[in-house]
This record gives sequence, structure tokens and C-alpha cells, in this order.
Amino acid sequence: MNVLVIMAHPRSPSLCSALADAYAEGARAAGMEVETLNLGELEFDPDVHPISPRQQTLEPDLERARRLIEWADHLSFVYPAWWGVGPARLKGFLDRIMLPGFAFREKADGSYEGLLPGKTAHLITTMDMPPWVYRFIFRAPGHNAMKRSTLGFCGIDTPRILALGPVKDSHLEQRQDWLEQARALGFSLQHGAESRGARARAKLVAWIKALRLQFYPMTWMAYTVGALGAQAVTGRWDLALYLLGYAYLFFGEAATVFTNEWFDYESDRRNTRYGPFNGGSRVLVSGELSFSEIKAGIVVSLAAAAACAGVILDRLTGNDTAVALALLAILILGLGYTAPPLKLAWRGLGELNVGFTHSLGVILIGYLLQGGSWHDPFPWLVSLPLFLAVLPAIILSGVPDLEADRAAGKRTLVVRLGHGRAVLLALGLALAVPLLVMLIKDLPALHCALQGLLPWILPHAMLIAYLLSREWRHQTQGRKDGLMLATLSYIIWFGLIPLLQLS
Repeated sequence: MNVLVIMAHPRSPSLCSALADAYAEGARAAGMEVETLNLGELEFDPDVHPISPRQQTLEPDLERARRLIEWADHLSFVYPAWWGVGPARLKGFLDRIMLPGFAFREKADGSYEGLLPGKTAHLITTMDMPPWVYRFIFRAPGHNAMKRSTLGFCGIDTPRILALGPVKDSHLEQRQDWLEQARALGFSLQHGAESRGARARAKLVAWIKALRLQFYPMTWMAYTVGALGAQAVTGRWDLALYLLGYAYLFFGEAATVFTNEWFDYESDRRNTRYGPFNGGSRVLVSGELSFSEIKAGIVVSLAAAAACAGVILDRLTGNDTAVALALLAILILGLGYTAPPLKLAWRGLGELNVGFTHSLGVILIGYLLQGGSWHDPFPWLVSLPLFLAVLPAIILSGVPDLEADRAAGKRTLVVRLGHGRAVLLALGLALAVPLLVMLIKDLPALHCALQGLLPWILPHAMLIAYLLSREWRHQTQGRKDGLMLATLSYIIWFGLIPLLQLS
């Protein structure tokens, strides 16, 4: 790792210069390549005189500083938190060196992108107040400014901050201890810029992001509707099988989303319009997880799903062939969404696949595990409106991804139909659902599962129709978070109301 230590106290020698030297010693002892910058010794004008700082020629010392920042994998800033922030010398240095085109750029949509990603930073600050006062009472203004507004804005991650104080009341032994802390922080770079705890937390957050848990509640509701529907017929409720069945679906869905990350990487990498409901979790694109880690996640999830299936089939005394086929079919279809040889999402069949697996697929498994038969009408009838309700959301999730999918060779339904016709198809499907519910809600085979659904879905369908008609007229580029939220929340009624009715 290339490490640049920036001593930002204008005076040397000082406690800050000693801390910078100690940090550099620790980093060298850890095997790092270390360079230092003493801002107090640099010759440069700290003020920006023209309208844009790019119009002001960099002095030779700043040219060297810029080359060192480009060279460095890791930066360490050591400075006193004067007036809660830091020395004017540090502010002037940042004003002059963190230039547009070097540290950040403005994108076509008006947002900004940091141009120094992959770099990390440590802050070592001294102060004349207890660090806890600075953090909890004054809300750490200097730390926030450096970590978020400056370094974070430019793409540099600041995982660790060492705040030391109060200096004015410190004694020699305390200052020696601070020097040892700075040396230890530099030496810790042998394990990376983050602490072990921070690395573990970051990895946990990355796995949670990769799981995309926002999509799991609907699976649980549909599965439970199937189980309760079977109970209404058989009068049976096996809690252990119910829990094992959902565990199987959970691990199967986890394997599916991990597989999607792997095989959709090329499309996700090109996608600049990703959001919480489209474009994947981004953990591979951002480097939060590696391909080998995602592969391990797929293997572990499939192994857990297989273990659950084995226990389920071992506990069953009948109906085991139908259950085994249903469990196998939903897993193959889930993985086949993006994985070869099926690659259904790449062939324009992914939308139908998601609609089927997240309606009849999970409902039928819940129904079979509680003793129902696959040829009973309940699971087929109750899943029909849910199937149609899922399709608009999954179709529209491809609208922001259109250009990236097309460039990657992914032939989704939106790529095949185009933006306008895909929106019209979603509109027609959303409006068809209430009509279907009116036709089938009173059938005895449904056990009143769809009773009381229309008062909730009719106004929601009207809202979706308004939003989709506006989208069809304008066909604007960019993310569709509001539209996605409207269509995804529409799906919930088709699980929640039957769930309450059957309960």
C-alpha cells in the first residue's frame, strides 16, 4: 500500500508533527511505502482568486502534492481541530488541490461523482476538549466536514478517526500514549485501513445488501396464503413443515439474487440509473463483495436449501413426489432467471418467470406442505391475480435498465418492446387485475380469500394508471423509484388481504 501522511499543523515541531512521524513509523514497520507532506513547508497561495480554481495555476509544491495524492492508496491527515474544524492552511490546501476534473466531476444529470474512489484515509486530530464533548455535544463538525463533505465527496472513504485531547491539560505520559496510538494506527495498515470490527461490519452490510431483503416479505405472504388455504381444506397445520418450507424458499431466493449479481454484472456495471428496486445490489460493481465471495454465497445458500428440502421430504408421509417436484421446479426457475442455460431474463421470459415463481410457485409449495393436493383449485385461482399484479412491477424495473441491458446484450421485455409499449403493457395488466378479482372472488374454492380486496386495489390501480399514462406520454429517462414503489406496493394487497381473510 502507498501511504501519504499529510501533516497539516502550520508549525513544526509540534505534537501534530510528532504524531505524523509516529504514524509514518508504524506504517513503514507494517511494510507500507510512505511519503510525507508538511503543509507548513509548502509554498502556495491558499486563496482561490479566479471564479474556478482550475483557472489558477498550481505552484510546483502543489503539483508535487497532486502527484503524491494520485500515487497514494491511503492518506493520513494529522492536524489540530482549531475552532472545531482545523487550520486555515489545511483548508487552503484542499481548496487548491481538490479540483474538478481531478477529485470530482459533474455528471450530465447535475449530480456529482468522486474521481478518487478506492482510496482510504485516516484522520488524527488534536483538540483542547475531551473527544466525547467534541463528538456528542459539538457534533464533530471538523470530522464531518473532512469525512463527508470533502474526502467522501471525492470518493475517498475515511474508516477511522483518532481524536486526542484535551492537549492543554495533558502530561508527558499521556502524550507518549497518544504517540503509541498513532504508531499503532499506522501499523494497523498491514490489515487494511479499516479496523477488524469495521471490516466485519462492512462485510455484513454488504451481504445484507446482496440479499435484497426488500423483496422477501411478498414471498413469505404468498407462501403463507398457500399454507392457510390448505388448512382451510384439510384442517391440518404442521408448524415445523411450515417453517422448513419458508427456510427453503428463503435460501433459494438468496441463491437466486446472488446468481443474478454474478450473471448480470456486465449490465449492472454499465447501469447509471440503478436504484433500490432495479440494477441489482451493486455489491460486485462497487467491490464490496468479490466474485469468489458471491460464488461462496451461492454454494452455501444452495446447500442450506438442499438441507431444508431433505428434512422436508424426510418428514412427509405422503404427497412427497408432488412436493419434491415443486421444490425442484421453483429452484430451477429461480436460478434460471439469469443463470445459463436458461437465462430467461436475457431472452424476454424473465418477467413471466418472476410472476410465476412469486405467485403460483410459492403458494403451491405452502399448499402442498400442509397436505393440499396440486390439482385442488385453490392455489391456482388465488395465484392468478397475484401473478398479473407482479408483472407490471417486474416489467417497469427494466425501464431504467434499458440502455445498460441493451448494451450488455440482455433481451428483456422492455428491450424487445421498447419503452412506450412496455409501459402500455404494464398499464393494461395493472387494470386487468381488478376485473379478474371481480370475476373470481365469490368462487367457493377460494374460501373467501379475495373478499374485501377490491376496496384496496381499485384506488391503487387508478393511481398506477395515472402514473403510467404520464410515463407513457413523457417517456423520460432516469430512475423510476416512485413508479416502482407504486407498483410494488400494489402487489402487497394480493398477499395481505388473503392472508388476513384466511387467518
